[in-house]
Amino acid sequence: MRLAQRLLLWSTIVITALIVVAVLLSGRRLRSRLVDLTVSQLTREAQLVSAIWKPPMSPDSLADAIGGLLGHRITLIDSTGRVIGDSEFSGALLAGLQNHATRPEVILARGGRVGVSMRPSPSAGDRELYVAVPMTSGVARVSISTLAVDRIVEGARRDVFLSGLGALLVALALAALFSREVSAPVVELRDVAIAIADGDLSRRPALTAPGEVGELAVAIRRMSEQLESRLTALQDDDALLGALVDSLHEGVIAVDVRRQVVRLNESGRRMLVLRNAVPFSVDLLPRDPVLRDALAQALSGAAVERAEMQHDGRTLALTARPFRERGAVLALYDLTDVRRLEAVRRDFVANVSHELKTPLTVIGGFAETLATDAVTPEQQQTFLATIRTNTWRMQRIVDDLLDLSRIESGGWVPSPERADIEGVAQEAFQPFNETARERGVQLVTAIDPTAHEVVADPTALRQILSNLVENAVRHTPKGGRITIFSRTGEGGVWVGVRDTGTGIAPTHLSRIFERFYRVDVGRSRAAGGTGLGLSIVRHLAEAHGGGARAESVVGRGTTVEVYLPQPFVTRS
Repeated sequence: MRLAQRLLLWSTIVITALIVVAVLLSGRRLRSRLVDLTVSQLTREAQLVSAIWKPPMSPDSLADAIGGLLGHRITLIDSTGRVIGDSEFSGALLAGLQNHATRPEVILARGGRVGVSMRPSPSAGDRELYVAVPMTSGVARVSISTLAVDRIVEGARRDVFLSGLGALLVALALAALFSREVSAPVVELRDVAIAIADGDLSRRPALTAPGEVGELAVAIRRMSEQLESRLTALQDDDALLGALVDSLHEGVIAVDVRRQVVRLNESGRRMLVLRNAVPFSVDLLPRDPVLRDALAQALSGAAVERAEMQHDGRTLALTARPFRERGAVLALYDLTDVRRLEAVRRDFVANVSHELKTPLTVIGGFAETLATDAVTPEQQQTFLATIRTNTWRMQRIVDDLLDLSRIESGGWVPSPERADIEGVAQEAFQPFNETARERGVQLVTAIDPTAHEVVADPTALRQILSNLVENAVRHTPKGGRITIFSRTGEGGVWVGVRDTGTGIAPTHLSRIFERFYRVDVGRSRAAGGTGLGLSIVRHLAEAHGGGARAESVVGRGTTVEVYLPQPFVTRS
């Protein structure tokens, strides 16, 4: 039942009860008052009859005369209780009346007091009010039927009831208006409170309600505004925290006391290869023993400072700490690149040491031999030539290392300009023309007319083609062919070298751009290669915003080409 209905119902009950009480009390009070007035009046009338009656006056005649004037029953009773006069009875009927000596009012009157009694009258047949007073020779009594009093009382009760009923209708109308006025803002406050509880903080109650309801509306409005402000601040903080966590390169995993993953940033998803939407059970995390042990320790309240795990080809550093009532936070750091760089550094140091050790050993050995006098002039010339060759070889290695270091560190920045590919190709061929003729290798160009020019650093382009031609000459047998070509690519130009040499096996093809990587170690060293040429080619192409790739078939030849985007964009 709604508030307005309850207010109206209780108002009806209260007003109805008040009307019933008023009717009952008013009837009883009115009857009592009327009886008192009637007794007073009848007492005076009885005293009047007592004063008038003097013997030898006929008592019955006197009763009849005064009773006719007053309209009340007059009864005269002698000292023995016998009725000697009655305004309603005469003759034989009068003589047949009972002795009244035992009547309560007569007994009181004979005792010298005013006797009052109300009872049914055996002679009149209705309820009568009797008042008796003493007189010199007996008792004078006046009586009246109570029907008149009852009619007055009932009329008064009826009037009170009708007035109360009218008042009830008016009161109900006013109560309905009041209940609606009270319940409407309360219902509005209820709806606003429900909306706020459901998260709709934009709802505001009206401020038109009077009294305490209006004050409650003001309080709820202020509360909703403060909640909205605080929730907005919390949402902003959560969004900021989420953005910060998601921007971290470290993976972050938060687990609550129910063993549910409640936060997982993108780095963590990528490292652990997870696709589930949070929250999800920790059972869906990878079943790596290191991860599971660290999570179990953190959930039990112990911190794990550092551990390493392997997952999906990655090396991950893991820390775990307890958080908020047996929850846990795990942090993951990808060490794959660090480990790879450490391996590259170790390989680089080992390769450089190995590459420099051989010529240094040769130079040292021949220098020691020359320091003796046991060599002929012809042998001296041979030894000196060998020392020069190995010195030149070490110089090339050092120069290539310096070039590679300068390119990788950003110390060298391309200076692009428009370059003719045919002219650069001829310049790249020139140092190898004599060697190619001796070995019967053809040096040709195949320049696409739509890609005969390129915007690039001319020196870098010349070095790219020279390194590629040098590799091709080294691995192309007699009667072979080496071609510098160009072609149009999507948004740029492809420039490369194609040979008909020995080719490269697929197992080696993906690694030929690494430093010091050689497909045929002995042959490359014998031919004077440093093992850094293709690495320099790749880095020069990437410095131009492009890249390098290779294709090869064993026994049929190799194609290595670089992509140079147009217009040229320097890599930042």
